[in-house]
This record gives sequence, structure tokens and C-alpha cells, in this order.
Amino acid sequence: MAHDAPEAMGAAGLSADAWSRVVFLEDPVCDGCGAGFEHDGGAFAQPRCAACTAQPHAFARARAACVYDDASRALILRFKHGDQQQFAPLFARWLERAAAPLTADCDAVLPVPLHGLRLLSRRFNQAAEIARPLARAVDREFLPDALVRRTRTDSQGGKSARGRRLNVRSAFAVTPAGARAVHGRRLLLVDDVLTTGATAEACARALLAAGARAVDLAVVARVRTARTLPT
Repeated sequence: MAHDAPEAMGAAGLSADAWSRVVFLEDPVCDGCGAGFEHDGGAFAQPRCAACTAQPHAFARARAACVYDDASRALILRFKHGDQQQFAPLFARWLERAAAPLTADCDAVLPVPLHGLRLLSRRFNQAAEIARPLARAVDREFLPDALVRRTRTDSQGGKSARGRRLNVRSAFAVTPAGARAVHGRRLLLVDDVLTTGATAEACARALLAAGARAVDLAVVARVRTARTLPT
């Protein structure tokens, strides 16, 4: 199925070859982490993978537009570190489609925040640039400043799942104004990539502690495999 119009592809500077290499995630997917199921189990299929059933994330549900692989990574890095802002509306359109069940239920949309020093060096928060047009498209309130990253954490790259959790365990906080904005509401948290879920988990815990009713997650890309149960 086509995931965007040819003019959108051209506006983002994508060749037909680059476009064709992106592996979009189609139903059925795990409702808890967004990973694709290999087979459609039909009417009696479980909505969640074994790990999400046994150990649910702090965020309630997740969706991803595509698989995180060499093709999608190249696009995301061009956006994230190459300052190619034309990808933001394209990624937002992908999420408008992939996360439709989540946007239908949410009261507001917010991005995973960057620490202030990293924001200065990068000059923009890639999650916010995706979340803003998404919120506009689905007619939901955009909350860019409700959640803040209060500590500048190390990069998550190369860390184990446990290392990633420890790295961001106390990194996020909700501002006083943010607490008033999120209280009693179902929120959609937006980020570019989902790997272990540690960052989104830490954000969701902070938002829930501040009184959010529930937090869902939408990401542009996620690793292909579903979570695995610890042995």
C-alpha cells in the first residue's frame, strides 16, 4: 500500500529506490510495543506479544511507522543530524497513519524532550518537530514543554537493555505547568526510534506520576523484533 503521495516523497528529497527500501509496519502488530507479528492469528489472536503480556511497559500502547534498519536509519539520521527538516512533516504523516488508533484516543501530543545543552548543539528537537505537525493534523493539543529532560544522559547507543534503563531512570520530569496540562488526560508521546523502550518508559513513568491518565507511544521506526522475556 502506498504510504504517501509521490509529491511528498519528492519534497523530502527521496528517490524511488530509497522509498522502496523502507519496510513499513502493517497490522497485525503487538498492541503493547508495536512489533510486527509474523502471522495473522485471526479473530482469536492475542493482541500482545508474550513479553508485553507478562511485563507490560509503563506506556499503555505503542505504534511504529516502519522497521528500524539500514534504510530507515539513513533517513532518520539525515533528519536528526543532517538538519534536513523536510523529513519532519513526512514522518508526521507516516505516524498519522500508523498511530491512528492512538491519536483517536489521545487528548494531547508531546515529544520526548532533549536536554537543554543537547538542544543548543543540535538546534532542534527532532521528536518535537515530528510531534507538532502530527498534533495539528489530528487536531490535538501540542504540549512541547510539559516534560523536560533534567539530566544530560549518555548516549543510549551500545548500552544493554539494563544499561539503557539505568541511564535514563531519573532523567525526566514534568514541570509544574506541565502537571496541570497532563493531569487526568491520555497522552501520546512521540519519538523517532524505539529500541528497548527505556527512554519512553522513563518518560511515561514521569507523566503518570504527574497525574496523566495513560500514555501511549508513537515512533517513526522500531527495531524489527518483539521484546523477549528475561531468562
